[in-house]
Amino acid sequence: MARVIVVGDGPAGLSAALFLARSDHDVIVYGQDETAMHYALLRNYLGVDEIDGTDFQERARAQVADYDVPVDEREVERVERDGDGFTVTVAGGDRDRADYVILAGGKAAQRLAEQVGAERADGRVVVDTEYATGVDGLYAVGRVARPDRSQAIISAGAGATAALDVLAREAGRAVTDWDTPDD
Repeated sequence: MARVIVVGDGPAGLSAALFLARSDHDVIVYGQDETAMHYALLRNYLGVDEIDGTDFQERARAQVADYDVPVDEREVERVERDGDGFTVTVAGGDRDRADYVILAGGKAAQRLAEQVGAERADGRVVVDTEYATGVDGLYAVGRVARPDRSQAIISAGAGATAALDVLAREAGRAVTDWDTPDD
């Protein structure tokens, strides 16, 4: 079981947390619920006719809470490489340790990515197709990787993609995450 810290609690961060928690990984989300979702009206989210961004956030946070994922509202001040993992320092000086870090929150995440040595270009953190940065175990999703092309559904998919990559790395093989109805 991996320990994963998610920085940011918008669609990307909460989606990553959900996928990881469903597979019994130890996940914590750091976020202040200051996502741009609160200014959105979603009419282009597949499977949802229309939903206010704040209502979407409430549902997403509740869904993650159902998997016992804590959301800590303290701001993350620093991310450092620490052996095979990371040490994250939060407001007040407390430190948290993780095997993986998923950065999913705007401008602060850009700064955190730079602290730990992730490459930046054109106002974004450079990632591969799985949203992994060049720093092993560090992912950047949502507006961090796509600041000018951010949509809730794209961000949620990016968070899920990063989470599936973590799950595959931990399993040592490709993994999927879907449920089938009971017959």
